[in-house]
Amino acid sequence: MAKLRITRCSIENDQTKPLKGASNIFEAMFNPADYKHEFAISYAGADDPDRQPLGDSNPTTKYNRTKPETISFSLVVDGTGVVQDKQKRTVLDQITALRGIVYKYNSSDHEPNVVQISWGRGLSAFFGRMQSMGIEYTLFRASGEALRAKIALSFVSFQTRLEEAVSSSPQSPDMTHRVVVRAGDTLPLLCQRIYGDPTAYRTVAAKNNLDGFRVLEPGTTLFFPPMR
Repeated sequence: MAKLRITRCSIENDQTKPLKGASNIFEAMFNPADYKHEFAISYAGADDPDRQPLGDSNPTTKYNRTKPETISFSLVVDGTGVVQDKQKRTVLDQITALRGIVYKYNSSDHEPNVVQISWGRGLSAFFGRMQSMGIEYTLFRASGEALRAKIALSFVSFQTRLEEAVSSSPQSPDMTHRVVVRAGDTLPLLCQRIYGDPTAYRTVAAKNNLDGFRVLEPGTTLFFPPMR
């Protein structure tokens, strides 16, 4: 079964790009039992009933804004050896690696890291920043060393200004598109879907620094530039 992954991202040319390398990826030892993906809308009046006139029992609900999506779940890390961590890390080492990706302050951007959360096709690409991280230690050695911990994580969605503009007009060939590759996708097929022109694959391959375009790795994020 596919394992949930949390991948550190960089922001380049106003676009969010997942980074490669083991130090930038945290793969769950055990997949979460469940996760919560929340969507919310703010309405003027309904969210601030104290501003309604006295005696008005039915406040007028007027759209104010769409709030950022949030996602939350819990992960278990284990050091008993029942399930071996791929890098043979202790519980503390695993937590330190996760904190380095989701919590550590990015000194170059002066903000916490943006991360990509992916889990198979059901949760293919949620980009966001950590809101909270709570660690509950549940099993110990006689020395006091933690052997198991449950980590509760919450993230709020993130988009650059360009990506926000793209999402507001997802069908326009004059906008940049961000697409997560799925099994069976090819570059000409994706170009046909977005531009109506499969021959645009050369431009897209150059935009994404692809050495080859015939085989695309599922889970990879590709950027499709405007075609005028």
